[in-house]
Amino acid sequence: MGRFAIRETKLLICVWHSFTLWRPPADVAVSVKRAYPEMNVVHLTTYDHIDDELPDTDIFVGYSLKPAQCIAAKKLQWLHSTAAGVDQLMYPELRTSGVLVTNASGVHSVPMAEHILGLLIALARRFPSAFRHQMHSHWGQQEIWDDQLRPRELQGQTLLFIGFGAIGRETAKRVKPLGMKIWAVTRTGQGDPALADRYLPATQLEEVLHQADYVILAAPETPATHRMMNAARLRAMKPTAFLINVARGTLIDEAALIDTLRRRAIAGAALDVTEHEPLPSDSPLWSLDNCVITPHISSASEFLWNRQTELLLENLERWFSGRELINRVDLNRGY
Repeated sequence: MGRFAIRETKLLICVWHSFTLWRPPADVAVSVKRAYPEMNVVHLTTYDHIDDELPDTDIFVGYSLKPAQCIAAKKLQWLHSTAAGVDQLMYPELRTSGVLVTNASGVHSVPMAEHILGLLIALARRFPSAFRHQMHSHWGQQEIWDDQLRPRELQGQTLLFIGFGAIGRETAKRVKPLGMKIWAVTRTGQGDPALADRYLPATQLEEVLHQADYVILAAPETPATHRMMNAARLRAMKPTAFLINVARGTLIDEAALIDTLRRRAIAGAALDVTEHEPLPSDSPLWSLDNCVITPHISSASEFLWNRQTELLLENLERWFSGRELINRVDLNRGY
């Protein structure tokens, strides 16, 4: 027997973001209504009337819900985040409410894995330097070869993942055929041996940072990971190593990173996320030639909402049949 009666359930979809891709298209609500014609499905395209809809909502699909709104949603049983990161929801009112929370983990992993692979190749083959010479119509072959960091091969290089969830695992599948050594730092220090050559617990991060050629931040944002890449850990990296961040900007002490890059104490950084987004125009990161910035587009894909809808429909089927939901968030850990 199902957990709830479909005809007595109200599902509210509400996400607004300045980046249009993050806003659910009308097709999401249409697909849900087609699968569950008896369910009350409401899709708000802005937050203007969300307070009117929340009191009798059973299932909320969105990115953000304020503490006061969580309290007002007295019937809420399940909150599904359209983002993989749920740090914006980890406030006491939700954590103690008894509301079940799921996230979109895995939905973004394919485009993000391809984005990371592209960055690895671009950094190794010195594409940014070539692009800068191109802007001046200059054939920079000798200059690129004479640079402190010459074009290199990825084969034989050590790639260290900090966090090895859906994004890390999907990336490892693409990187492994290139002959890179894959290491992963996880909470438990365990994982699938087919995907990584070595697993380490988070407590041993300092012991391996100095051995990595590429360090990829793919960990969730929690109090334990906030500014985890501080000045001391940046100093522990090889001077020839690159730092790639596709997780959250707050995982890096940005002032320490700027200082590190200015001193060329590491080879460089590739940032898809920054502490403040959009990145302020006066940020020194813009002008550093050893810093590649992409404007939080690693997860951008024309297939995003197809995957989001598939996940939501699968979990709705599980919800009404009383089965365990996919991507249930541990509210104690925050991910």
